[in-house]
Amino acid sequence: MAAHEKAVEQQFTTISGVPVEPYYGPEALAGFDPARESGKPGEFPYTRGIHPEMYRSRLWTMRQFSGFATPEETNERYRYLLSQGQTGLSVAFDLPTLMGYNADDAVSAGEVGKCGVSICSLEDMETLFRGIPLEQVTVSMTINSPAAVIWAMYLVAAEKQGAGWGVLSGTLQNDILKEYIAQKEYIFPPRPSMRLVTDTIEFATRHVPRFNPISISGYHIREAGSTAVQELAFTLRDGIEYADWALERGLAFDEFAPRLSFFFNSHSDFFEEIAKFRAARKIWAHVARERYGAREERSMKLRFHAQTAGCSLTWQQPYNNLMRTAWQAMAAVLGGAQSLHTNSLDEAYALPNEEAVTLALRTQQILAYETGVVNTPDPLGGSYFVERLTLETEKAANDYIQQIDAMGGMLPAIEAGFPQREIAAASYRYQREVEAGERVIVGANRFQVEEEQPIDLLKIDAEAGERQRAKLDRLRARRDGNAVARSLDGLKRAATGKENTMPQILDAVRAYATVGEICGALKDVFGTYTETTHL
Repeated sequence: MAAHEKAVEQQFTTISGVPVEPYYGPEALAGFDPARESGKPGEFPYTRGIHPEMYRSRLWTMRQFSGFATPEETNERYRYLLSQGQTGLSVAFDLPTLMGYNADDAVSAGEVGKCGVSICSLEDMETLFRGIPLEQVTVSMTINSPAAVIWAMYLVAAEKQGAGWGVLSGTLQNDILKEYIAQKEYIFPPRPSMRLVTDTIEFATRHVPRFNPISISGYHIREAGSTAVQELAFTLRDGIEYADWALERGLAFDEFAPRLSFFFNSHSDFFEEIAKFRAARKIWAHVARERYGAREERSMKLRFHAQTAGCSLTWQQPYNNLMRTAWQAMAAVLGGAQSLHTNSLDEAYALPNEEAVTLALRTQQILAYETGVVNTPDPLGGSYFVERLTLETEKAANDYIQQIDAMGGMLPAIEAGFPQREIAAASYRYQREVEAGERVIVGANRFQVEEEQPIDLLKIDAEAGERQRAKLDRLRARRDGNAVARSLDGLKRAATGKENTMPQILDAVRAYATVGEICGALKDVFGTYTETTHL
């Protein structure tokens, strides 16, 4: 009886705290016009999907995020995953690379290869993709502050393989705004950083037309503790900010918008996540058409990658993470994702081992080939509950977007600490609910066990750092030091002026300048950034 009484007293809300009614019928959608609000799959406003047949004609790309230790070891993992049916590569970089440091920098000690692959030079990038034809494989790279540098290394590596830039496809994360909002992996101040992002968008538009130069990311905003609405609103408002900068550069919206992509978290509240993805497409379609006057249909279609929620994984009873990931992946698929990463069961401990990452990939393959979810687009469209939740999510996200517009845009909002405070408050509320037992995390705060079953973990050899440092020594000994110095001087001149920096970054990369050297040259011009705390 006590258990029953507790269930009756429970507050029924989504994971973000949105109240859920016990029943949804026609009255929940009073005044709702399905043709206007949802349309058909492949029709404006694309609430039900960006393609008429969705997965009937083409499955989502199965893109497992991977990278560890040295380029040689990561290359082996990539070749293994491709042999197991993975259909796209996604590169995880280590912390020194993410922060623009070489493996032999003093601040890199103990971090080389630990949370991703160490990339210090073009030589490393060539090794990373050795034997992998880049004209045939889409490549996503999760890199932000040094994104222009890493992308230049990828372009030159492809060039050396004989692959023309016109055939390359993939995605560069390159979303610096979410770093200031949530993840905090930044190097330069916000405005010079935005200039570098805009340089890559312009360069891709002109020279690498099939590559997405930016993946506007809500994933890390959600991992920092935001609600679903905050993730959606801040991500889409970041997209508006990038569009405004590209327009100011002189690009037309329909020139670059078809190559903007988005990246969302697929969290544990099944229906809330599906509603979020549906609302995202609808909001962006209206932004593109009404705010920017888009004429091309492709400019109005929001394409997104999804990753299951790393922050939902527990170190307690890690095999439970298989179930969490499977449901989160299904929400992403029912929500219409274009590509998907499924987390591995051991990621609360370490980077995934081979068995765990294979199970994560098999989760996607079982979804695609055994469950029937690909048979019809948006199968939950028309559900009173899902349609109502989509409308509520859309309205709440638009309210946030209007607030940020009133502040003058996302950069002034970040400088005032607005999104940071909103996320911190949401994160605190959620953690308080978990610690009070009001929100159940199976195996963590309820249904615990005395002894945990041990699992095998991937261990990164400390010698990975030594191997990377030795390679750098050999590279510096054989490259043309004068050519490196000239290229870095040219980059500083370009950064001081207003020209696009990508040609000079490419020159430096071809001379085998390192990530640390190129980022150091940009620091000399732009300086570095330290966040001011906003209470």
